[in-house]
Amino acid sequence: MNKSALLLLLLTTSLEVSAVAQTVNQSGNQAPAPIVRQAPSEPDAQAPPPSYPASVPPPADQAPPPPPMAPQQLDGLVQRIALYPDPLLAQVLTASTFWYQIGDAAGWANQHAYLRGDALAQAIQADNLPWDPSVLALLPFPSVLDMMARDPQWTGNLGNAVLNQRPDVMDAVQRERRIARDYGYLATSPYYDVVDSGGYLEIQPLNPAYYYVPVYDPAIVFFAPRPGFVVAGAIHFGPAIVIGPSFGVFGWFGAGFGWGTHAIFIDHRPWVRTFANRGVYVHPYGRPIARPVGPRIESHPLRDDRHRR
Repeated sequence: MNKSALLLLLLTTSLEVSAVAQTVNQSGNQAPAPIVRQAPSEPDAQAPPPSYPASVPPPADQAPPPPPMAPQQLDGLVQRIALYPDPLLAQVLTASTFWYQIGDAAGWANQHAYLRGDALAQAIQADNLPWDPSVLALLPFPSVLDMMARDPQWTGNLGNAVLNQRPDVMDAVQRERRIARDYGYLATSPYYDVVDSGGYLEIQPLNPAYYYVPVYDPAIVFFAPRPGFVVAGAIHFGPAIVIGPSFGVFGWFGAGFGWGTHAIFIDHRPWVRTFANRGVYVHPYGRPIARPVGPRIESHPLRDDRHRR
């Protein structure tokens, strides 16, 4: 072997030894293998739906009403929903009085989030869902039900306040809306129309068939903006939720408020459920909903099973 070949052999051996040495740490253990990143799974082929905290059971018929909440407490209670469009807010307030049904409804909505429009309305009927129509009305809004189900204590407190002191709840909503408007956060946008009607701030969808759920941080929009903060970017909106004629049976057409008289309207009719009559009150829908006969059924594929068929 000539001298050049010998030097090349020694150099190659030295490099191989150095590479092996770099795979051994000071304690003599092999260095961890490199991380292999896998492509993310398809968004819709997800893990099972979330499990929600147990809801507080409904109060007994003879239970006394809870003590009234102070205005400051009510202000904090309604902040996360005060900027919802009026018809959606009316449905949330009435549904909150059935807080013990929200967790199950949120699970169903999550599992069937691929359904839209008439297909969703048909599935609600076909699956024999046992919840109150005010809860059924929120099934097109999985994110809203998810928010309510994840905090059953908040939802129960809101429901009790609506049953026990509805005028105070509505006044709290108006106070928070005025604060958000005065700081520049609440204003007419491509998503909804903000109207000052006789001193009451109404929030209405630009198109009554399309709803956008506002997403915001109450710790921002109800306080003075810090210097340089871009107020216009504080409220974001989810995708459009289409509420077509098939959802009229759940009271969507004619849902809203008579702010001056502290009235909630569902299907153009005053909703007058209170803590005293909560066990017997049946809202007079224009098209009465047939109550399910027999157990709830599941006649539609769950979201997590669609891609395995």
